[in-house]
Amino acid sequence: MPVLKRRSRQQAQPAPSPLGGPGHCHGGWGEGGVSRRRLLLLAPLALAACGFAPAYGPQGGATALRGTVTTAEPGDRNAYDLVARLEERLGRANAPRWRIDYAITTDRVGVAITADNAVTRYQVTGKVAWSLVDLSDGTKSLSGTAESFTGYSTTGSTVATLAAETDASTRLMQILADQIVTRLIAAAPGLSR
Repeated sequence: MPVLKRRSRQQAQPAPSPLGGPGHCHGGWGEGGVSRRRLLLLAPLALAACGFAPAYGPQGGATALRGTVTTAEPGDRNAYDLVARLEERLGRANAPRWRIDYAITTDRVGVAITADNAVTRYQVTGKVAWSLVDLSDGTKSLSGTAESFTGYSTTGSTVATLAAETDASTRLMQILADQIVTRLIAAAPGLSR
């Protein structure tokens, strides 16, 4: 009968740290290394050094938009939802300096169809062509297009389907309004001059 020899396993020893000593990790995160807290405290200084400023901070350009942007009057439910979200994000204009003009287009397409040709899910696509008009001279300061989509199911009752359709349209207008606000905030430092 053959005798099986048992091989001994050698434990892999960690390589010595370039920093030396048992308390140092390779990434410098252990005891004696740079702590995460210290790094997090220094990060804002590094960002400030490269020109970063919080959009709604004391020196941020977005504060100039708060309460100074009005919109064209809404003419339908989609426009109402878009304007409501813009006012929620930018504040209602007390002393308007700019106006957002917009044109909304939407389309509804059936994306899930059963064997008997019944649509069980719709996708609602939307597009807003917008421009920011300087009220002092009527010139366009900024313009763009926001596009997105949402969807809803038609498998519930008639009332549930109507509620889902309304909710999908409202969500779509909120997404489009958020895209517009994001673009305005990005351009805000140049607008406030």
